[in-house]
Amino acid sequence: MEYKYVDNHAHLNFTAFDADRDEVIARALANDTWVINVGTQIDTSRKAVEMTYTYTNTYAIIGLHPIHTGASFHDEKELGEGNKEFTSRGEIFNKQAYRELLKDPKVVAIGECGLDYYRCDEESIERQKQAFVAQIELANEFDKPLMLHIRNNPNDKGHASMDGARHGFTKPNAYSDVLDLLKNFPNIKGDVHFFAGTWEDAKKFLDIGFNLSFTGVITFTKDYDEVIRNTPLDRIMSETDSPYVAPAPYRGKRNEPVYVKEVVKKIAEIKNLPEEEVAKAIIANARRLFGI
Repeated sequence: MEYKYVDNHAHLNFTAFDADRDEVIARALANDTWVINVGTQIDTSRKAVEMTYTYTNTYAIIGLHPIHTGASFHDEKELGEGNKEFTSRGEIFNKQAYRELLKDPKVVAIGECGLDYYRCDEESIERQKQAFVAQIELANEFDKPLMLHIRNNPNDKGHASMDGARHGFTKPNAYSDVLDLLKNFPNIKGDVHFFAGTWEDAKKFLDIGFNLSFTGVITFTKDYDEVIRNTPLDRIMSETDSPYVAPAPYRGKRNEPVYVKEVVKKIAEIKNLPEEEVAKAIIANARRLFGI
């Protein structure tokens, strides 16, 4: 079957979809949409792999999200509208456990991994870096791309910031730190999920061969327009990050993969290109990066 759209970063493996997962994936299939479900811990990674045997239009990405490298609280403001608070239990990256999952042919990448400085201290940053490097090493071992998660402190605005009163240390820039770690692995490729950096950040990732991925946020803010206009079409990816950040006109609702077409439509509008051309290019980009 030829697909028209690809949601290269969804979480239908999360409990948010337990009640109607079949219907959500059926809607995606009916709208010619591929779905790549992304793990954030070992259990959600296993679930993403299991789903590839049930649903023909799904692939899996497995890995440990940086916020899950330590016990931490996350509120609705961090997770997006309509998503409940939760506490991460903390997980030590078990390379052998993830190595076993990578043997499955429908696992197309490792992630989402990277660095998240939204709410952190020096100790948590070091844990995140250790887990990230271990996942880069595993990606090299299996010749798989990375699905990167990178998030700065909300007050950072893309540059190093001081929050000394609360944390007692200078918070570094997550995009810069990820790039520094990737320098030690020159052959690694991947996608920067939910890219929210500056155009200067974007150029650095493009220069080392990474793609940039955009969500429904681009449908209700112009903050991403410069990066999208300047990024070559053959380096752009589309995603929903379901169940988070539903695009206009679905804001406030639980997001799902069928809405990825709104992201593609907006990318086409920003780049002043025909929507069909953009949709075809993004499918080609996914095939090339993930080998599907």
